[in-house]
Amino acid sequence: MTEIFIARHGQNEDNASGILNGHRDLPLTGLGRKQAKELGEGIKAAGLQFDAVYSSPLSRAHETAVVAARIASLPEPVKYDGIIERDFGVMTGQPASRVEELCTPDIIKTETITYFLSPEGAETFDDLVVRGHAVLDDMRARHTSQKVLLVCHGDIGKMIYAAATGKNWRDVLVDFHFGNGDLIETSGDGEAHTIKLQQFNH
Repeated sequence: MTEIFIARHGQNEDNASGILNGHRDLPLTGLGRKQAKELGEGIKAAGLQFDAVYSSPLSRAHETAVVAARIASLPEPVKYDGIIERDFGVMTGQPASRVEELCTPDIIKTETITYFLSPEGAETFDDLVVRGHAVLDDMRARHTSQKVLLVCHGDIGKMIYAAATGKNWRDVLVDFHFGNGDLIETSGDGEAHTIKLQQFNH
């Protein structure tokens, strides 16, 4: 059985400014580099070893992966297009504070984030779940009976988790907060009862 873990990148400049990232590619902040370091330290402290590490091609994820892998003595991260963040369409670069104003009624509000569902040009969450299944299938084919770390982003990371567990994506959006530097463990076999959420404290 392939074991797949998903990490979210550290804080980047758009995160710090409250700007919707999508495919924008600004670097990590000082806090983001600290979160990447703490992710690596958490992986090392937990005794986790990975046979392969993949990152989104965007710099905030790749830098996080490189820093964490170095600290935890993991394989060098490989950029993987399948785990790039959701395309935010016309919402790319907008202030996160304007999501409700610009996208109501097509939104889902949680305690920490207001998600937009289908603005012009954006990938939908249904699209992301399909992409999540493709990522899981590819990882299982490449790494049979191995352990893999994917360093990616909030929306695609949650939808990979939804694909792995078979949970409804709407439920996954509200079930937990996937913060900068957090780590999710999935069994990789699609069985919901074997999924365990691990979040190291940052």
